Amino acid sequence: MVEVQRGPGARSLPTDALEQLRRQAVAAVGSGLSQTRVASMFGVSRKAVGSWVRAYESGGESTLRPRPRGRRAGEQLVLSTAQQGRVVDVLAAGPPDEAGLPWLVWTRKAVAELIARECGLALAGTTIDKYLLRWELTGRDGVFSRRPGCPPGTLLVTWTRPRSPTGEGALHALVAVSGRGTLQFLAATTPFTGIAEFRRRLRIQCGRDVRLVPHDWPAAHAALLDDGEALPA
Repeated sequence: MVEVQRGPGARSLPTDALEQLRRQAVAAVGSGLSQTRVASMFGVSRKAVGSWVRAYESGGESTLRPRPRGRRAGEQLVLSTAQQGRVVDVLAAGPPDEAGLPWLVWTRKAVAELIARECGLALAGTTIDKYLLRWELTGRDGVFSRRPGCPPGTLLVTWTRPRSPTGEGALHALVAVSGRGTLQFLAATTPFTGIAEFRRRLRIQCGRDVRLVPHDWPAAHAALLDDGEALPA
């Protein structure tokens, strides 16, 4: 049994002491103590203990080292490059149902659940949007923003070229957004040969028929719109 002592709140600790606290808390849980009891013993929240344990299980001891304080805004990333790469790999491998998630196309909520499963982190929708934009999955103009001129039952659809955070391989994505900013997409490692399957999945997930209107559609893939599955604006 690991020996533990109740300590001060994590926020008041210097970096070295905080790392030691995290290691002791993870070791205490590993010895068989409940996260609730460990949190009480160390004077921290159960949520904090849970996040430390999940981080350790997914990334090892290095994840217990606190990030330097006072980082520049561009460096304040919750997910490491390796974690981002793992998430994008799953997105590009196929629809969420093939990854064991209860959706037919990817949504903000589906991506959030994927990140929680793969990385043990709970991210807000606004943070998810920032990562989708960072990966250029939603296009450089942020196609997930509200489109007030988009009629009910109509989804703007575009073809984007996301980039892997690890710099490996070219990716493709079909992205649909409603006038209210609801985002749905599929990603792949190879170019799409049609959009019928994307529309079929959208119909089922939305529970109704949908009309797809191209938005900034690449000219090189204009032939895909000839199958009657999308109507030009």
